[in-house]
Amino acid sequence: MLPGNSPVVILKEGTQRDSGKKATQNNIAAAKAIAEAVRSTLGPKGMDKMLVDSMGDVIITNDGVTILKEVEVQHPAAKMIVEIAKTQDSECGDGTTTAVILAGELLKNAEELMDKGVHPTAISNGYRRASNESLELLDKISRKVSRSDVKTLKSIAITSMTGKSSEANADFLADLTVNSIKAVAEKKEKNSVEVDRSNIKIQKKQGGSIADTEQVSGIIMDKEPVHTDMPRNVKKAKVALIDAPLEIKKTEIESKIQINDPSQIQAFLDQEESTIKKMVDTISKSGANVLICQKGIDDLAQHFLAKNNIMAIRRAKKSDIDALSKATGGRVISNIDSMSKKDLGFAGLVEVRKIGDDDMTFVTDCKNPKAVSILVRAGSEHVADEIERNLDDAIGVVSLVFKDGKIVTGGGAAEIELALKLRKFAPRVGGREQMAIEAFANAIEVVPSTLAENAGLDVIDTLMGLRKSHTKKGRNQHAGLDAFTGKVVNMQSRNVVEPLRVKTQAVSSATDVATMILRIDDVIASKQPEGPEPDGSDGMGGMGPGMM
Repeated sequence: MLPGNSPVVILKEGTQRDSGKKATQNNIAAAKAIAEAVRSTLGPKGMDKMLVDSMGDVIITNDGVTILKEVEVQHPAAKMIVEIAKTQDSECGDGTTTAVILAGELLKNAEELMDKGVHPTAISNGYRRASNESLELLDKISRKVSRSDVKTLKSIAITSMTGKSSEANADFLADLTVNSIKAVAEKKEKNSVEVDRSNIKIQKKQGGSIADTEQVSGIIMDKEPVHTDMPRNVKKAKVALIDAPLEIKKTEIESKIQINDPSQIQAFLDQEESTIKKMVDTISKSGANVLICQKGIDDLAQHFLAKNNIMAIRRAKKSDIDALSKATGGRVISNIDSMSKKDLGFAGLVEVRKIGDDDMTFVTDCKNPKAVSILVRAGSEHVADEIERNLDDAIGVVSLVFKDGKIVTGGGAAEIELALKLRKFAPRVGGREQMAIEAFANAIEVVPSTLAENAGLDVIDTLMGLRKSHTKKGRNQHAGLDAFTGKVVNMQSRNVVEPLRVKTQAVSSATDVATMILRIDDVIASKQPEGPEPDGSDGMGGMGPGMM
């Protein structure tokens, strides 16, 4: 207040501000609420969530990132937690739930330290040191795996599918995953390998069972030929890929054609027909017998293509055209007049098959396919969607091992080993950061404790049993939890393995977001333009603790 008792207004009317301890508590509560939302999905006995959107569409999944993407999160701190799930998914394809619950646990432990009077900056510094040490320790306890070790690669895929809808067919789907990645893997310099996950196309079609899922050395398109007289089966196909329309182009500027004589109408139509026929003749002369066009194909062009016995498909997706270019070795043509035999791709067979109620075009038997497809079949649309997500995760983790060639044991074994070594490291640091490193070690154990919790086991007994196996004489650093029997077993001999990068990415992402949230001591939120929410709240976007 100024001497004249007139208030100084700094923030506009309706702005809500939380500062100090209240701001930190709200942010931590929101992060913990997000972690709790996905916690029960972790592990072999994780449960699924049913998500219903405003349109009534249903998604049934236990994939952490899918759940968090579908739930409309409003709290700014909660959005930061969702971001790490998205990053984990794009980088690794799996481990999203691990990253989120680890971030939630780090913040929960930090809150307890703050209540004891430890400054957030000291906690952040301790967390950073613990994270850096963790990455080094994980690298030390990892082991190398050869790209030709199919058994281990399959085990990685099976581990990622355990506890999901695909679990019953995990062995079969893991085979498809490994074969697909081997097909699209491209060697780079210095013996490195690049796997572009987008080169493995997953098409899903309701009907049949999961066991009917198949891999195709080529591309599957949810399209059919544009004309009934076109061939539906072409062997030794020469494929033309065109991203220009087979239609009369419209002028860029506004124009009018004035006709004074009825005979000129026919001449105009004849000219149009001649132009389209010339395009088709150019395609036919190149030797192409299959045409896949990204744009439209005129009715007259369809007629001429059918007369030339050329199978034509229109309005193909750009991603399909790009994948076909890789699979068949053909070039994407933008100017039909300049196309030649050299631009064409090759496929041993292009055929139309009836899958369920729909016709789909299969481009198969390519010489050196750098793009492959997996056709997912399932009894219902929701199951097919979930199998697609499971396959996507499996492809992500196996492709990581192809790139990095390093794995760690699962079942909570790596986390317990990490926590024990961090506790030994903490006293060497000393001070308040030591407390933060010990809190970090406790947070890391959230993975095995959640696995035990979801399996209906006693969490404390399980953690004690795991720690004992890792510390006793003749210790076993690969000891992890078998969620089905409740016993501590050697995860390496059980082939329960995960890529190193899934763990390192989860640790670094969770640490980054936790330290960022801890350093926030003031939240200033402008009033939402919509006005009051239907529930009578102030439109603040769920700034209360844990609101989603």
